[in-house]
Amino acid sequence: MAVTLAEVAAHAGVSPATVSRVLNGGYPVAGGTRTRVERAVEELGYIANGPARALAAATSDLVGVLVHDVADSFFGILAGSLQGALAPSGGSDARRLAVVCNTEGNPAAELAYLALLEGQRAGGVVLTGGAVEEPGHTAALTARVARMAATGAPVVLCGRPPLPVPEGLPVATVMFDDHGGAFRLAEHLLTLGHRRIAYVAGPPDLSTTRERLAGHRAALLRHDPDLPEACAPLTVYAGFERAAGYDATRELLRRGLPFTAVGAANDNVATGVAAALREAGIRIPEDVSVAGFDDLPFCVDTAPALTTVRVPLREAGALAAQLVTGRRQPPLSGITTLPTELMVRGSTAPPPGDGSRP
Repeated sequence: MAVTLAEVAAHAGVSPATVSRVLNGGYPVAGGTRTRVERAVEELGYIANGPARALAAATSDLVGVLVHDVADSFFGILAGSLQGALAPSGGSDARRLAVVCNTEGNPAAELAYLALLEGQRAGGVVLTGGAVEEPGHTAALTARVARMAATGAPVVLCGRPPLPVPEGLPVATVMFDDHGGAFRLAEHLLTLGHRRIAYVAGPPDLSTTRERLAGHRAALLRHDPDLPEACAPLTVYAGFERAAGYDATRELLRRGLPFTAVGAANDNVATGVAAALREAGIRIPEDVSVAGFDDLPFCVDTAPALTTVRVPLREAGALAAQLVTGRRQPPLSGITTLPTELMVRGSTAPPPGDGSRP
């Protein structure tokens, strides 16, 4: 037989209402009383009826976390940090159950998971990763997010641009300075002397791709107004996986256009770029420099170590957790932009000879 709320109350010497206040949070309860209730819960092995609590309160302690690919270190680090911050040590009122939903970057899956979470009366939702910038999907996503937020469930957009939801709703945005990071990375390559810079971008309809490619091109334009057009044939759109970087680099080599550096959409892509170059007998960085984006843990262990742009994933996860639980309020604009940082390592160097290789 399952332990009841009344049995916990009797064991702790308090009323069932007091036990309910301790378990649900949001009500002042004396420290000694709270300790007795929590000890009784632990000793009796009481498990709260989550669906019943959600029905009664019109919300729950469940927080949905939508990611593109949980196997990708980018999303793994972000979700791990977020989940850890959702369950800090302390009273039961601070605990949240994080449910990670893997969308595989599919817009329809994103909407479907949000509908499921709404049906479960989720107490909050965090959407991570770049947004698919297609008008129909943006409109549908905006409507879904606004409807959830209107019930009082906070929504945090993490790593994507804000949505045009009505003012006053609990919707916060945590963005990365992808544009500035890409600008500084391209500027680094230009300072070294590179002029024929190839670029392996992400999917063309993704907000992350747009921001990073725009920053890259802005640096080229600032250095020389003719450079963006000259380097345009050296830009290839691909996915965010290692295999995408490998295939894109093979395509660049087939085109036969000279380049001395490759900027990659992210670090996974950069490893594929490096593999294709080595397979073709091209040395890194002696013949071609390679740079990534995100600064995932493996970057320091590649040979040579990968020059990249650090994205503050752990900080973003912790901040998103604070926002979705109400432990921190967003700025008046609703938008927080976290800085990125250039990490220069051994995979970039001045171009060889006259800068026309390979």
